[in-house]
Amino acid sequence: MFIDSFFNRFTLPEDLKAAVSKAKWRCYPETKDQLLELCYGPTHSSRYDVTYTIPGRGVFKEAEVVRCKNGPVVNFMEDYMRRRDPDCMRIGDELPTDKPRFKDVYGYDFSKLRAETMQWFEGQGIILLPFHAGGRYYGYDALMVCPTNAAFFALSLANMQGFVSIHDIDAGFTPRAIIYVAPPFRLTHFDGKQVVVHQRSESLHEVFAYNLYPGPSAKKGVFSMLLDIGEHEGWVTNHASAAMLETPYENEVVFMHEGASGGGKSEMLEEVHKSENGQVLLGTHLVSGEDYYLTLNETCKIHPIADDMVMAHKDLQNDSGHLVIADAEDGWFLRMDGDQYYGNVPMYERISIHPSEPLEFFNMDGTPGATCLIWEHVIESTGKPCSNPRVIIPREMIDNIVPGDQPQEVNVRSFGVRMPPSTVMEPNYGVMGMVQFVPASIAWLWRLVSPRGFKNPSIADSNAGSGLKAEGVGSYWPFCTGKKVTQANLLLRQMLDTPNTLNILIPNQHIGAYRIGFMGEWITREYLARRNGMVRMKHLVPARCPLFGYSLDEMKIDGQYVRRTFLRPEYQSKLGFEGYDAGAKILTDFMKEQVSQFLTDELDPIGRQIIELCLNDAPLEEYLKITPLNLK
Repeated sequence: MFIDSFFNRFTLPEDLKAAVSKAKWRCYPETKDQLLELCYGPTHSSRYDVTYTIPGRGVFKEAEVVRCKNGPVVNFMEDYMRRRDPDCMRIGDELPTDKPRFKDVYGYDFSKLRAETMQWFEGQGIILLPFHAGGRYYGYDALMVCPTNAAFFALSLANMQGFVSIHDIDAGFTPRAIIYVAPPFRLTHFDGKQVVVHQRSESLHEVFAYNLYPGPSAKKGVFSMLLDIGEHEGWVTNHASAAMLETPYENEVVFMHEGASGGGKSEMLEEVHKSENGQVLLGTHLVSGEDYYLTLNETCKIHPIADDMVMAHKDLQNDSGHLVIADAEDGWFLRMDGDQYYGNVPMYERISIHPSEPLEFFNMDGTPGATCLIWEHVIESTGKPCSNPRVIIPREMIDNIVPGDQPQEVNVRSFGVRMPPSTVMEPNYGVMGMVQFVPASIAWLWRLVSPRGFKNPSIADSNAGSGLKAEGVGSYWPFCTGKKVTQANLLLRQMLDTPNTLNILIPNQHIGAYRIGFMGEWITREYLARRNGMVRMKHLVPARCPLFGYSLDEMKIDGQYVRRTFLRPEYQSKLGFEGYDAGAKILTDFMKEQVSQFLTDELDPIGRQIIELCLNDAPLEEYLKITPLNLK
């Protein structure tokens, strides 16, 4: 693990090579067990403090690592460090970007801080950890440089992107991406704030992580790397979950679900929630209080494909007309805030209590020698449980998972939006039917905007004004280092090249005056899976709002009809045409405001046509002329 001859296997930037050669010691993990043991410090203790000496402040404790039976539990000392700061990305190069440049924010060139960072590494014991950015099967050679006393951070990356032993790399290993971890700079240079600086070139994407929370760098930093590489090579890593649904009749249909935070990506991998009586509560009318149920004796079996990052690499695509995808991760960084008692999330509880190998936990209550329980979250300074407890679970531990080396053709590509309650007396934009079928042109517009929507659990101010806020192109814009219009063009080309993948929109939380939670997603999934991911034109009617494409005129599942008022909300007595039109105008005006920013000289001409249709309130027929629906 400390054999210096391993150093010669790497081809590194000159300043990094010089810094590493002067480090106190160099560690090259040969097994994941070795990396795991490093998490507990040089004495292999049951509780290890991660500390740094800060000039003027003395020894500063950033985190502690507790040795539990089922793996290390990491807790940060500050509430702020237990979640990703959304304003942490800075760009340290001169390549095209719409994100804040380092020198514009801090008043000096990043090269100065880079030199200081390399100098700091010279005085550290460091871990050199190879990994595959994008997963072990289709990823890119990459490297992490991390101080040994923050081995838990290196372990998190190894669990999410797949551990690579030093014995598995050959001489001349040239990383396409590098992550540098330098925690004290958060306090010495950035006033305690999380900052992650991206420095790009044509052949190398470097991420300088000046904090120890894995979210902005080991997780979303890798997402940024893949988006940047995709810009150079002409493909996209989508912000989505995906699953293969196996029907009771053994048909297999692949769904990919996108959307802003709160849009239902995690829920796509969940079973249909049933009431105690075994029925499915489809919705509750907010005025009358009446509940509406369906009976589903058998539901589809879920085979998860991806949880958050879906690689649609150019080399995976074929001539089927379907988007072809693979998971871009080797392990899932799962948030457990919804698990508040035993039996709440049985699969993840079982996996985490009796894992086949030690897991890694964050922001949970860990006691040395005991089992960490994922429903026992660390208590913050407010006296409340942390809202961002996490566990990293390797994908091979997930029940019925589709193997990572088996790319899948997407049958149905859905986009989820949080919708508020809407009535004629209090009109709002929650007027989307349970499922809307849209041509690729309209589907692309929704991805340009990626509305966060109503009562978003991750956004503190999401209820201000209309509640609509744009997460940005593809819903992955917060992690992107380039330009919005570049990603808009890539997404458009991706959708134009896959005309046989069906595009739909799905609301959650509310449909008009009905409260539905995520039931629209689950019922739509069951309905389309039973039909091999297809629908016939004779069952569709143009939606009253053109941006919703088509509505279903009727939905029949297991011999039961879903009420038309769930499918076409304008027929709800408490909403009507007047309330529907008022809500649709709120949404349409917001979409117009957001898409107009893409009208630059760099925009694909087809994209310009589509945006101009939106700005001119064009009918559905005009969108179909550009991107027809391939339905019978």
